[in-house]
Amino acid sequence: MTAELTRGQNHPLPRARLEIRVSAGTPVVAGATLGDENGTIHGVEWVAHPGAPVLPGLEVSRQAAADHRLAVDLDAVPGAVHRVSVLLALPVAGQGPARFGAVAAPFTAVTGLDGEEVASYTLTDLQSESAVVALELYRRQGGWKVRAVGQGYAGGLAELLADQRLPEAHQLAGGIHEAVARGLARSVPAPPARTADGDRSRPAAPAHGPDHGTAPQGATGRIPSASPYDPPAAASGAQPADGQGEHGTQRPYPGGPAGADRPSAPAGGAIDYSHPRRQSAAPPPPPPAAPPAEPGRSARPVAGDATGWSMEERLYNQVWGMFEDLARTTAAYRSAVDFADSRREKELDQVLSDPRSRIGGQGDAAREAARERYEQLVSRAREVLDRDVAQLLAEAEVVEPALPAAYARWDNPVWHAYRVPMEIPMALRLGDLHLPEAGRIRVPMLVRLPLERGLWIDSGRSASSDGAVTDSQEMRRLGLETAVAHAARLLAVYPAGEFTVHVIDPAGAGTQALAPLAQGGVLAAPPARGAAGTADVLGRLTERVDLVQMALRGGAPDALPPGLDTSQQLLIVNDFPHGFDDRAVNQLRYLADEGPAVGVHLMMVADREESAGYGPLLDPLWRSLLRLTPVPDDHLADPWVGHAWTYEPPLVPPGSQVLQQVLAQVAAARISWRR
Repeated sequence: MTAELTRGQNHPLPRARLEIRVSAGTPVVAGATLGDENGTIHGVEWVAHPGAPVLPGLEVSRQAAADHRLAVDLDAVPGAVHRVSVLLALPVAGQGPARFGAVAAPFTAVTGLDGEEVASYTLTDLQSESAVVALELYRRQGGWKVRAVGQGYAGGLAELLADQRLPEAHQLAGGIHEAVARGLARSVPAPPARTADGDRSRPAAPAHGPDHGTAPQGATGRIPSASPYDPPAAASGAQPADGQGEHGTQRPYPGGPAGADRPSAPAGGAIDYSHPRRQSAAPPPPPPAAPPAEPGRSARPVAGDATGWSMEERLYNQVWGMFEDLARTTAAYRSAVDFADSRREKELDQVLSDPRSRIGGQGDAAREAARERYEQLVSRAREVLDRDVAQLLAEAEVVEPALPAAYARWDNPVWHAYRVPMEIPMALRLGDLHLPEAGRIRVPMLVRLPLERGLWIDSGRSASSDGAVTDSQEMRRLGLETAVAHAARLLAVYPAGEFTVHVIDPAGAGTQALAPLAQGGVLAAPPARGAAGTADVLGRLTERVDLVQMALRGGAPDALPPGLDTSQQLLIVNDFPHGFDDRAVNQLRYLADEGPAVGVHLMMVADREESAGYGPLLDPLWRSLLRLTPVPDDHLADPWVGHAWTYEPPLVPPGSQVLQQVLAQVAAARISWRR
């Protein structure tokens, strides 16, 4: 049975050798890109197009045509490839239409070699776009899936390729259109005609067209070409260069794995696949093999089945994949429900527009039919959502217990075996994210380390996601407890002596909540009180930022004053703006803007309304910080698919002593390190 997909929906692929059929009603250019786990294409060698139609496991059409057949062999796709995106574009030359909105909606289908459709997708709602990503084939838990994308670009192929982070996007787009205009690309024969009902393909061309007649001697229908995925040692004898550094650039979460760790492709040569940010050029260890699936069921999920150079990195990438899948499947469900609503309203309007059908049995029957069709569409969409949510829930159940301490909740047993680490982890868990349609799934909210933005724990009076209203005094207490939990986690995941925490509590209102830090011996000094204490801490941290900046700008990072603490610094500010004068406020803004780049981070527990007297002066401060809440709240906007994610803070379970036990080990390690 064919799965008719809507935008955002996915479907498993039962076999590796497939055909992708395109019927557009007007000549279009068909191509495909090969992407890594982030969807990034690393050079023109990763793009199959009419001028270069063959890549390992992939062959596309060699001219613009109304109908296309793309050949895909997923078993032959290199291991570095995790996504195959199918592209359609209107030719820029000739008298054809300039936008997809002027033609019939293109139809795409994924079929087996016998012509049986696996999944289909009609690209509706295109208007000014002249290029579109139609489908995406992607790896998931040891298998492959197809996803209906339908992402259009009014800027054409150049904008599409640039969005996939291809540096040579404009040059390649121009070359593709020139090749099509000159007729240099050759056609691929159409697939054999199907006799079954519902076939949307055109009649087949002769089996031996001009393509196959020009194949080199010994070929089997495909022109052989050197694979861009061959390692440099095999292709040219060159030794791969060692990388440097530990981790890629941080992205605010939600965000995929760092895009800085990508291979480079020198012009005219093979791609150097040595990892640019690792000391070893060895390939990543393979993910653990998934247990065999029972007949008729999906493969059981395995913790760490994503790619990466370590189990920590694989788990990070897997968590991101879970977030992406949940976002997409929820977006598809919401889109399907919206479509069902609009269709029902249209049908009811048609019934009510006819005076003869407003009364009597005819109108009632039409309304009942519209209601039944609506319920059928919503029920079908809900079944797909429930299927995907169940799969993600099963994955979460195996991933959560396998997470390292930096990624784990405070109730995870991994904390019982905690030891102060020797290396800084890739990321840190700041809480959980979930959506109302899939409330059972909690996706860890991970941010890369070191932090690139400060944190603002909003202690303003608000209603939580469950409707409970918390008063201002309780919100202040919960806000500071949340800040303490975040600070304790940061102290726990950094090696001894590499993270220092300062606290400003001008009125002493947070003495009780700050007790785990103050009594645990992990603070640089007792919490600063009053205006004098606030000025002293801010002055010292501001001076540190200035000194490090001058050293870096002067090209002498080692020329720092003796005794300067070079560890990462965290300043916790409670009850802002009480105890802050104009000078202190300016220093705080300076630390928020300039501090993260030189290792000084800010965590504020504040109610924005209480600082309203400063007017717009503090607006840049709030915008520079990542806003979190001490109670569950759906305030984290996701511009990617338009969701409002509910955030839950990572509070310590009531009555648990895990925080005190962890901080005791941190304090003991700091004492040993000073010796």
